[in-house]
Amino acid sequence: MSSDTQTHQKYSLKQLLLFILPSLAGVLLLMTPLKINGQSTVMVSVIADFLKESISKLVPIYVLVLLVIIISSGLALLYKFSKPAFIEKNELLKSAAQVSNFWLGVRLVGLLMGFLVAFGKDLGLPELIWGMDTGGLILFDLIRGLFIIFLVAAFILPLLTEFGLLEYIGVFLAKVMRPVFNLPGRSAVNCVASWIGDGTIGITLTANQYEEGYYNQREAATIATMFSAVSITFCLVVVENINMMDKFGFFYLTMFIAGSACALIVPRIPPLSRKPNTYFQNNPQEDEEDVPTGYTANQWGLKLAVEKAQESGNLGQYLQQAVSTVLGLWLSVIPTIMAIGSLVLIVSHTTPIFDWLGLPFKPLLQVLQVPLADQAASTMVIGFADMVVPSIMAAAIPNPMTQFVIACLSVVQLIYMSETGAVILGSGLPVSFLDIFIIFIERTLVALPIIVLMAHLIF
Repeated sequence: MSSDTQTHQKYSLKQLLLFILPSLAGVLLLMTPLKINGQSTVMVSVIADFLKESISKLVPIYVLVLLVIIISSGLALLYKFSKPAFIEKNELLKSAAQVSNFWLGVRLVGLLMGFLVAFGKDLGLPELIWGMDTGGLILFDLIRGLFIIFLVAAFILPLLTEFGLLEYIGVFLAKVMRPVFNLPGRSAVNCVASWIGDGTIGITLTANQYEEGYYNQREAATIATMFSAVSITFCLVVVENINMMDKFGFFYLTMFIAGSACALIVPRIPPLSRKPNTYFQNNPQEDEEDVPTGYTANQWGLKLAVEKAQESGNLGQYLQQAVSTVLGLWLSVIPTIMAIGSLVLIVSHTTPIFDWLGLPFKPLLQVLQVPLADQAASTMVIGFADMVVPSIMAAAIPNPMTQFVIACLSVVQLIYMSETGAVILGSGLPVSFLDIFIIFIERTLVALPIIVLMAHLIF
C-alpha cells in the first residue's frame, strides 16, 4: 500500500473552499427549486428569462439565431472547399466546421428553413412553413429559449463539472449506478440537472463529459436517452393541458416508476446494448470511483474533488471553456434543431405518417383496456415530433384515464425531435437518428403497460 493511501492528506481551507463554493453555487443555480410568483423554477431559468428580455429589447433573438446559423453554415462550407489556416489553427472553429456531407446538408437546410420561417409571412409563403405549429414554433419559441439557455448553462455547468462535485458524488452513487444501471456514479447528477432544470442541460452535461473522456460511447448514449429527464416545470405544463393538477403527485410517481423501468430494460437491448465501450478520441479518464483500501468513501471522494478543483481553479481556463461550450452548442446544435425540428413538425401536420405509425398500438391499447383506444393510438408516436402535442390532443379525448395515460407516456418517451432529439443529434453524442427513433419506440413499449396499470388504480 502506498504512503498516499496510508496517510491521508490534510487540506487547507483554501483548497476545500475551491471545491465547496463553486460546487455549491452550481447546485443552487442549476438544481435548487425556487418559488417565484407562485411558479416553481430554478435560478438558471430566472437568469435566462432576464437575459432573454434584456436582449430582446436590443435585437430580436431570432435575428441572432439566424446569424449563428449563417456563420455555422458558412464555416462548414468554407472549410469543405478551402480549409483556410484560421480555421485549421483554431481547435474550436475546426471542430465546428469539420462536418460530414450529411451534417453540412442539415446546416444548409436549417439555414433555408430559418429564412423561410422568418420572412415567409411577408413573402406570402404558406402558413404551414412559418406558422406557430410548425417552423414558427421552432424559431420563435423553442430555439429562442434554447439560445439563451445554452449561453447561461455554458457558464454555470462548469461549476458542477469542473470543481470536484461529480468526483465526490460519483464515489457514493457508484454503489447504485454501477450495479443497477451499469453507469458511473456521476451520471446521476445528469438526471437531477435535467429533472430540476431542463432536459437539454442534462444532454449538454453528458456531451461535455463524453468529450472529456468520463463516459464511453455506450454510457454517453444511455445517459442522454435514458436520464436526460423532462423538467418538473414541463411536467406541470403537460398536466395542466389535461386539467389534472389535482393528480400531479400520482402523475409524477407514475412517470418515475415507468422511467426507471425504461432505464433498466432499454439499455440492455439494441441499439444501446451494441454501443461499444470506446471513448471519445480513445482518451478515457481513469475510473477512480471505486474506493481503495485505506480510505472511507468520504475521504476518497474528498481527495478526488479537491484534486479536480485544483486542476480547474484557473479563471481564464474556466472562461475559455465556457465560451468554447456555448459557441460549440450554438454552431452545431441550433442549425440542427432548425432543420430537423421544422421538417418533422411539417411532416406531422401534412401527412398521416404518425397516425399510421400509431396503428400497431391500437390492439395493445385494447388489450390493456384503455378507453377510446382508437383515438389514443394516434397519439402514441406523435410525441416523437414534439412532446407537448400528445397532451394537447389528449385534452380533446373525453375520458380522464385515457388523457392520463397519453400525457404520462408523452413525458416518459423523453425524446422529441423539436428539441431533445435534435440536441442529441447536434451534440456529437454517438447516437444516430435511427437509434433515436428505435429507442423512442422501445421506451414507449416498456412504459405503456406500467402507466396503464397505474392509471387503472385511480380511474
